[in-house]
Amino acid sequence: MAAPLSITSSVRLSSGHAMPVLGFGVYQNYNTTPCVLEALAAGYRHIDTAQAYRNEADVGAAVATSGLARADVFITTKVISSNHGTEKTLRAVAASLPKLGGYVDLFLIHNPHAGRALRLETYRALLARRDAGDIRSVGVSNYGVKHLEEIRAAGLEAPAVNQLELHPRCQQRPIAEYCAAHGIVVQAYAPLMRGRWDGVPALHEIADRHGKAVAQVLVRWSLQHGFVPLPKSATAARIHSNADVFDFALDEEDMARLDALDMGAEGAITWNPVDAD
Repeated sequence: MAAPLSITSSVRLSSGHAMPVLGFGVYQNYNTTPCVLEALAAGYRHIDTAQAYRNEADVGAAVATSGLARADVFITTKVISSNHGTEKTLRAVAASLPKLGGYVDLFLIHNPHAGRALRLETYRALLARRDAGDIRSVGVSNYGVKHLEEIRAAGLEAPAVNQLELHPRCQQRPIAEYCAAHGIVVQAYAPLMRGRWDGVPALHEIADRHGKAVAQVLVRWSLQHGFVPLPKSATAARIHSNADVFDFALDEEDMARLDALDMGAEGAITWNPVDAD
């Protein structure tokens, strides 16, 4: 029998490295350092940033002043499509490293918008920096099945992670199933649906029955599906609450009700560029 999930639980990536099962997102967080410090105090050990968020240095500063060793915190960042291509990617990686403690645990291709040729160049460049020791694991974000298949067709190893918008309204089932079949861990961004819970009575009813907040139910749903959710908040109480999800479990009926909320691509609330050319 598997050990019960806790905030210290991790998932083993195909790269051999362990990634905490709960992350803290900092997209559009303009008070990043104190929020990351609060998250670390709440027990998070996984921070998700990106070059496009312009707060990598603030994330690094929080970890450096937290009293934790750099090796105790798993940091994800991403290279945006404007930096795709071999040379641009190598420069982008070099720019991120000193901000994040000298290495990056997981470097993702942020989106597939640059086109096939540049996507593959970027992927190869990230693998090269991984092999050189600057990056622990390489992955992608917002990749659909066709983008993942182009990596396989090029004879390259599968990414360790695919980060997607993923919540009960937008479950990305074909992509999630492909990832499960190919050993790719799915990270779930926007797991809280950005608070758009009106008109979804099942969420409120399940939360009330468990004596939990809707946000906690949404995080728990992701965890029980084997996803790695990345809830974000700039409010201390919510940062702690979003991590307080390990003292209850959703039963089969709860999960079935939430699974039935899927609207496919129509349920997306962010850019969700999984079908980009």
